[in-house]
Amino acid sequence: MTAFDIVIAGGGMAGASLGAHLAADAGVLILEMEERAGYHATGRSVAFWEETYGGPMVQPLTTASGPLLAAPDRDFHAGSFLSLRRTVHIGRAGDEPFRDALLAQFAGRVDLRSVDPAALVPGLRPDWTLGVMEASCRDIDVAALHQAYLRRFRALGGEIRLSSPLLAAQPVAGGWRIETREGTIECGLLVNAAGAWADDVARRSGIAPIGITPLRRTVVQLRVSDMPSVGLPRIMDLRSRFYFKPEGPGRIWLTPHDEEPSPPCDAAPEELAVAQAIARFEEAVDWRVDAIEHKWAGLRSFAPDRAPVYGFDPAVPGFFWFAGQGGFGIQTAPAAALLGAALLTGSVPPEAVASIDSAAYCPDRFR
Repeated sequence: MTAFDIVIAGGGMAGASLGAHLAADAGVLILEMEERAGYHATGRSVAFWEETYGGPMVQPLTTASGPLLAAPDRDFHAGSFLSLRRTVHIGRAGDEPFRDALLAQFAGRVDLRSVDPAALVPGLRPDWTLGVMEASCRDIDVAALHQAYLRRFRALGGEIRLSSPLLAAQPVAGGWRIETREGTIECGLLVNAAGAWADDVARRSGIAPIGITPLRRTVVQLRVSDMPSVGLPRIMDLRSRFYFKPEGPGRIWLTPHDEEPSPPCDAAPEELAVAQAIARFEEAVDWRVDAIEHKWAGLRSFAPDRAPVYGFDPAVPGFFWFAGQGGFGIQTAPAAALLGAALLTGSVPPEAVASIDSAAYCPDRFR
């Protein structure tokens, strides 16, 4: 039997980022069920930082993460994780309520302004007359961010075990006893950072699930040889029916913004969703689609109110939720990890997240 202060179930962005902030002062083990950490949601992200994405409940975490992604500590990563992108939210006649709601929701929080989308997107079809510019949007180097967290975690003495799912856990005096394929582990605190498997990990630990639901999101990479520029903004439908962004010369990443309930699994794209994505893309621009080069799907996991869940379960001591981060877990990772580490250790939150109301994300709201 081996013992740790903290065991984290899940080695994706959530588990890696939190572990990197805990390993300096505690013995921390990450249990990752796959052969490679970040195989599921982290490895399939479309990878952008956008303050409005996820809604007003998520925006404080995203905004606080921006400076940490743009200018990380040099011993963590040399250079920025971000690169210029911008977003233009577009709509047609009848979409004015969606435009007005976006502007009202984030008034005084995010710099948004109405624009003529045709002036910014060559080839936009003429019926798309409504536009809102979100100039702060940036692309994120997700792989670099995830690897930087794992490097820091290991450098501080953290241990990660791959292909090692949590099979069962039960509370014991002073902590937890966890069963894995390699044997039994004891720890003081158990962290649930298992993404789409968060409710499953809770059940295996004798904890009532919260209702975190995995939703499938489909993405296709298209070859579009007449795309005007790789520097175009990300294009987001005001009705949330699609978005796309350039991904190198002559290529875009496109999604129909689908959210199909799914069991936790190795998600695969549905042909209907791929067809819907292309049809909606062709409704928006007159660029010719030369080929579908790649398609994939990932699972975005939401709590019932679509806000993340950070904090100790009120019913069982020592079980900490760090889950329900939807499709915004990458862009909020730096702030979420700082906040989560402070909540778990009972310490004062650092200045970067001190103004964020952590009570909004507490699991007590579901009990």
